[in-house]
Amino acid sequence: MDVEALRGGTSDGHLDRPRVAVDARGGDHAPEEVVAGVVDWTRTHDDVEVILVGDEARIMPFVEGQLPSSVRIVQASEAVGMDESPAVAVRRKRDASINVAMDLVRSGEAAALYSAGNSGAVMAAAIFRLGRLPGIDRPAIGALFPTKDPDQQVLVLDVGANTDCKPSYLHQFALLGNIYSRDVLQVRQPRIGLLNIGEEECKGNDLALRAYPLLAGERRLRFAGNCEGRDVLSGRFDVVVCDGFTGNILLKFLESVGGVLLDVLRAELPRGRRGKVGSAFLRSNLVRIKKRLDHAEHGGALLLGVDGVCVIGHGSSKALSVISALRLAHSAAS
Repeated sequence: MDVEALRGGTSDGHLDRPRVAVDARGGDHAPEEVVAGVVDWTRTHDDVEVILVGDEARIMPFVEGQLPSSVRIVQASEAVGMDESPAVAVRRKRDASINVAMDLVRSGEAAALYSAGNSGAVMAAAIFRLGRLPGIDRPAIGALFPTKDPDQQVLVLDVGANTDCKPSYLHQFALLGNIYSRDVLQVRQPRIGLLNIGEEECKGNDLALRAYPLLAGERRLRFAGNCEGRDVLSGRFDVVVCDGFTGNILLKFLESVGGVLLDVLRAELPRGRRGKVGSAFLRSNLVRIKKRLDHAEHGGALLLGVDGVCVIGHGSSKALSVISALRLAHSAAS
């Protein structure tokens, strides 16, 4: 299955100057951290235009009254709160920033969208305004995890869009993940794994038991069997599929482990005279470790299965995460 076959054909979406629409009202630290990340990003990417969607009166104080030449503002008078019902809010608040930003992608004025707001609202707005790709019942959020190999990442989906799944959804997630891994990450024959509590075909809950034969019988996939939790980061798999409830727990656990490990290294390495000398020599190594483990370095996850490029950021995203998410959005759109 190729991308265009799954998409069912779309307009070419060509833009002389690539544009990314950014939800400036989405996230716990919006608009300050969102704007800071955008401004930092444009300093090294002046060939990309960023459209900030939000309240101009709240945005301008954080750019000291002067927008960079590659940034413009599109006004949106409303926002969807983290505590609101996503589908209801998206339908009711027509001028919500996520709706306005999504319309820019639908019209072709923007090639991609980034939001750190209510992830359910991002998904609802994407489904209502962009539509699902043919053959896809439920879009999935795909996150890239590090592995033991510094040159390899594993794509895990779904990590939060669908808490309750049918076996057919996992089958579709595998097809989406296979295409993204193959055509974007350039993995020639992605190895697909089904997250489970054991390697044996007979292991797992009802969802895993019913999904297994669908994946094993799919000729378009290189199904590598069940993937236990300890094997997610092993490098044995290129794509791991699971329901959004399990995937979201896995994602947040990994984020916490990375943070704890970095804190332990910072605390333990400088101990004693030898430690202080050694930590000075290891400074560059620690920077590389941080880049591989710190979730802020990854910024966000792609919403796969909708007819457009959408990147969903962490609600707690700060400027560094915004920069990383913009990098991902630009790369995916390209």
